[in-house]
Amino acid sequence: MVATTTAAVLVPVKAFARAKQRLSDVRDADARRALAMAMAATVLRASGSMRTVVVCDDDEVRAWAEGLGSEAVWTPKLGLNGAVEAGVAHLGRRGIERVVVAHADLPLATDLTWVADAAGVTLVPDRHGDGTNVMCVPSAAGFRFAYGAGSFAAHRAEARRLGLVVRLVPDRRLGWDVDVAADLAVPRDLEPPAYLSPAVPCP
Repeated sequence: MVATTTAAVLVPVKAFARAKQRLSDVRDADARRALAMAMAATVLRASGSMRTVVVCDDDEVRAWAEGLGSEAVWTPKLGLNGAVEAGVAHLGRRGIERVVVAHADLPLATDLTWVADAAGVTLVPDRHGDGTNVMCVPSAAGFRFAYGAGSFAAHRAEARRLGLVVRLVPDRRLGWDVDVAADLAVPRDLEPPAYLSPAVPCP
């Protein structure tokens, strides 16, 4: 296991008030906000004892992150890829050698620490094999992030460009993100949190 002083978890978090618009048919604005906040908190808890950093451009998110003991890095007008690159560079300047980047909408996340336990680049795809839900990169590698459609293939290609060993780890729990209504129907064997049910208030 990589020592926690050499690895950290970076979570990009969008403004809660604007999160999960594609769930508008099944959740109202307040419910979407609460869901986004609950999922992001789940991801931070899954970081265990590793240092956590939230990149954001929203005052509410910054206050929320700091209230949970995370460092908030202000990244306005950078977009997702730019914000993540800025966060990785920030951690690198502070002596962190490996950065686990995890999306904030992973309601089944329980443990992110193992993602940092190998050299090179670790990629955990979404359950469709298209996106990159979790990944770990060396902070000094100059990795260019390419989130969006096809990001899993793009990140594999970027690792090859940099000459980095790639570890691909499909994981049912970390591969489950929430974007549309169908994503709320998590199989029971994965033990979905109660807050995914519209009848249960988010914590």
